[in-house]
Amino acid sequence: MGNLKTLKCSLAVVSLIALSTSGALAEAESSDPIRFAMNDWSSQLINSRIMGSVLEQAGYNVEYIQADGAAQFAGLKRGDLHVQMEVWSTAQAHLREEGLSSGEIDDLGETGMAAIEEWWYPTYMKELCPELPDWQALNDCAQLFSTPETAPRGRYIGAPVNWGGFDDERVEALDLDYEVIHAGSDAAMFAELQSAYERKAPVLVWVYAPHWVPAKFDGEWIEFPAYEAACYDDPAWGVNPDMRYDCGKPRGPIWKVSWTGVKDKWPGAFDAIGKFQTDNNEQAQLITMVEIDGVPIEEVVEKWMAENEDRWRAWIGQ
Repeated sequence: MGNLKTLKCSLAVVSLIALSTSGALAEAESSDPIRFAMNDWSSQLINSRIMGSVLEQAGYNVEYIQADGAAQFAGLKRGDLHVQMEVWSTAQAHLREEGLSSGEIDDLGETGMAAIEEWWYPTYMKELCPELPDWQALNDCAQLFSTPETAPRGRYIGAPVNWGGFDDERVEALDLDYEVIHAGSDAAMFAELQSAYERKAPVLVWVYAPHWVPAKFDGEWIEFPAYEAACYDDPAWGVNPDMRYDCGKPRGPIWKVSWTGVKDKWPGAFDAIGKFQTDNNEQAQLITMVEIDGVPIEEVVEKWMAENEDRWRAWIGQ
């Protein structure tokens, strides 16, 4: 009988130890899944998977839901989506601000990344168009950037339409002799850039940072009139007194946001996501592994988790 009591006590102790060291589903405030919005660019997919994996270690249930870059904000407001790990101040600031002012989306702070999104060209193009990167040189060099499909207008390869960015409006407002050709995907856009770069062919394309392109290729962003909020709001601002968007894109932080219900339903997860931090250099390395080396995102995340255990455990208080 004494041995049986000892065995029961030992089993209880083992169970408690296992519970306290396993990531403890009991620590999660709800077993309902936290749904991460998943977009179509690598850093967003990587960071969503990293944060989701960290939350799973803390006992949370996580789901990943494919979401459109603009329409996702309606899903966040309704609570159909719960977390967005990357809201770029370059193209999505107005959507974030509207969501925060509605009271249906919460700010989870900056990620630590600094966003740039702008028209970009390889530096070898300056031999043919030496006034670059001044935007006013674009029309003088439109023929250089033209293709049989766009001639005599130049061709600018823009991001997928759902990324926003107002490039079509910018072309009109600045009276640029260019046709905006929106890429079907992030991968297609940079595959065309890489092909052109290797051939030293003319190319003008949307490039953003953090990304592997600015780290791998020698190039420059076009210098448009510097962005101010009035440029997007007031037609009278800027070089065109009748139209908005006669300036470059804004630059600034990349934020995290959530459905406002997250802080009440999963307060521990809300706190942990707020602690997530990375930077452009780290992201460039991770993106390179995925897009250049061909490593699956799941393997990249697994490697990151193994190499940064002290860091992510601090986010969840373990």
